[in-house]
Amino acid sequence: MKWIFALLATLWLLSASVYAQKLPVEDFASIPDVSHVSMSPNGKKIASLVRLNTDEMKGSIINILDIDTKESIYPIQTDNEKFVILSLSWANNDTLLIKAKFPATRYGTPTTETRLIKYSLEKKKSLNALSRKALNKFKWMPQIQSNIIDRLPSEDEQLLLEISGLGNKPNYESVVKLNTRNGRFKFVQPAESNIQHWVTDRQHRVRIGIYRKDSQYRIYEQADTDEDRRILWEFEAFAEDQVWPKGFAQDKNILYVEAYHEGYLAIFKVDLRDPKLTKELVFSRQNYDVEGSLIYSELKKKVIGIDDSEESEYTFWDKEYIGLVNGLNKALPDYRNYITQFSQDERRYIVYSTNAKEAGIYLFGDRDAGQLIPIAYRYKNLTPELLADTKTLSYHARDGLEIEAFLTTPLNQEAKNLPTVIFPHGGPISYDSNSFDYWTQFLANRGYAVLRMNFRGSAGYGYDFMKAGLKNWGLDMQTDVEDGTRWLIEQGISDPNKICIVGASYGGYAALMGVATTEGLYQCAVSFAGVTDIEYLVKSSRRYSNFDIVKKQIGDDYDALYERSPVSKAKDIKVPVLLIHGDKDRVVRVQHSEDMFEELDDLKKPVEYIELENGDHYLSNNEHRIKTFVAIEAFLQKHL
Repeated sequence: MKWIFALLATLWLLSASVYAQKLPVEDFASIPDVSHVSMSPNGKKIASLVRLNTDEMKGSIINILDIDTKESIYPIQTDNEKFVILSLSWANNDTLLIKAKFPATRYGTPTTETRLIKYSLEKKKSLNALSRKALNKFKWMPQIQSNIIDRLPSEDEQLLLEISGLGNKPNYESVVKLNTRNGRFKFVQPAESNIQHWVTDRQHRVRIGIYRKDSQYRIYEQADTDEDRRILWEFEAFAEDQVWPKGFAQDKNILYVEAYHEGYLAIFKVDLRDPKLTKELVFSRQNYDVEGSLIYSELKKKVIGIDDSEESEYTFWDKEYIGLVNGLNKALPDYRNYITQFSQDERRYIVYSTNAKEAGIYLFGDRDAGQLIPIAYRYKNLTPELLADTKTLSYHARDGLEIEAFLTTPLNQEAKNLPTVIFPHGGPISYDSNSFDYWTQFLANRGYAVLRMNFRGSAGYGYDFMKAGLKNWGLDMQTDVEDGTRWLIEQGISDPNKICIVGASYGGYAALMGVATTEGLYQCAVSFAGVTDIEYLVKSSRRYSNFDIVKKQIGDDYDALYERSPVSKAKDIKVPVLLIHGDKDRVVRVQHSEDMFEELDDLKKPVEYIELENGDHYLSNNEHRIKTFVAIEAFLQKHL
C-alpha cells in the first residue's frame, strides 16, 4: 500500500510547484468535489455526490461507479437551491436511497421538509420512495419523510420508516414497513401521544419508545407491540441522569445505552431482565464524551463499535476490527484513517483518511485482493503541502476554567504579531477539533492566524462543561472567547491592532457581541447567519415542539435575553460590521440580520449587508459560498 501514498506525495509536490501560495477562492469556497460516498451491499457499486460546475449546469450530481467495469452513471442532479441532497445509502444492490431537503412554509411557519427518493439501477428511474397511492393514506403531507429506523436484511426491498401524519394520532410518529420497489407500506407501530422516536431490536421489532412532553423524557420498553409498556428511565432535558437508548445486541434483552460515566458520556449495555437495570460499561474516553450510533455487524451478529462523527467515522472496540484499523494506520501514517462502510460480507470497505492539512481522501479497500485504492478527493485542489498547520492548545478563562482551542497559522510564517481572525463555532452545543476546516484554511491562506475555541457549553467535554453553557449566552460563554483573544495577544502571536472576530450562526452572535461589549479589542466583525436577537430566537420557537427545550437551554427571562442581544447594543458597536444571511434560512431566520442591519444603518454605523437569494443556513449552494468568501476576503483586507 505504500506505493499509493508515494504516488500521492509526488502529485502533491507537483501541485505545490504549480500553484502560488495564494490559492483561488473557489478552491476553498466551493462545496466538496466529492462527498456522501456509499457502497452497495455486494461491494460492487459506489455512489457519491459530486460537485457539478460546467457552463450548462452547476450544483451537485450523483455518480454511481461500477467498481469492476470502472463505468459511471449520473442519475440525479440538483442546483442545491430547489433541494439539497443530505445523504446516500443503499436499500439493496439495485436501489439507491437519496435523502433530500428543501425549504417550505406551513401555515405561515418556515420549515425544512425532507423526502426519500429511490433510484433503481435496473429501471434507470428515480421516484419518491412513498408512492402517490401511499401518500393518499396520510391525513396531511408529512414534513419529514426520510427517517429510516431499520433495514431488513432478509427482505432487501423492505425498510422501516418513522413518519407522522397517520392513524388516530397523526401529530406523532408511526412506524411503517415500506416496500422500496412499489412505494407501498403497512403499519408496524401506530403513533402514541408524545412518543417522539422508536427503536427496534435486531429481530426488527419495535421495542423502545422515547417519550417527551415539555422538557421531560421517558424511555419506554415493550416486549412487542401488543404488550404493556414499562418505564425504564425518566429524566429532564440536560440532566446528568439521562439515559439514551442506542440499539440492541443480537440478544433481544441486551440494550446499549449512552449515559454519563464519571462526568462524561459513555456507552453501556443493560440487561432488560435485570430489575435494577444495572449499566455495564462498554466504551469510554478519558476527558471526552462518547456520542454516536452503534455499528452492528450483520456478518458477526454483534455490536462492534460506534459511528461518532459527521463524517461517519467508525471507532471499533472489537479486537478483530481494531486490528484492521491498526493495519491501515501502518500503511497510512500521519493520517486519521476511518473505515466508514463495509460490504455485506465485510471483504470490501471504504476508508476516509484526513488530518488538519488533508481535506479528505476516500479509498476503496478489498481484503481478498489486498488492495487499498484512492477513489476520490474531497477537495482535489487543496493538497497538504499548500495548507497551514493547526496546533491544539489550551488557555484558562478568567475564572480558571481550561478551554481547549485550535490555532492555525499561515504557511511558512512565524507565529508572531500576525493579523488574526477569532472564529468561535456555531451551535453552541457543538465543537471544533484539530481537523480540516475549509473556512480556517481559507483565512490562513490569506495570511491570517485563526483561533477556534471550544468555549464552555461546547459538546464533548462532559456534563459540567456542557451545563456551564446553559442560559449563558452573552455571559461566561462570551468572555471565554474574549479570554482566548487576549491570550493570543499576551503570547505575542496576534497583532493587537489587526484582529477581527468572525462567526456563523451562534458564532455570528458571538462575533457581534464581541465588538459590542469589548471596545478596542477587535477591529471588525463578520456574522454569517448570526443570531442577533435571542429574545426573538426563543419566542419564535413557540410554534415548534422543542419550545421548552429551547427555554431550558437559552432562557425565558425575555428582558434579560434582549439585553444580551447584539441588536440591543448596536449603539455600542464602533467598528465595521459585515452581515451575510440566506433568505431561506430555516435555522436562524433572515430577520435577525435584517433587523441588525437596520439598527446599525440608522445609527450611521459602518455596516454592509449581503442577502443570499434562496440561501440556506449551511451555504449549500456553490455560488453562495463563493460570494460569501469573496465578500469576507475583501472586508478583512480592507479593515485589517
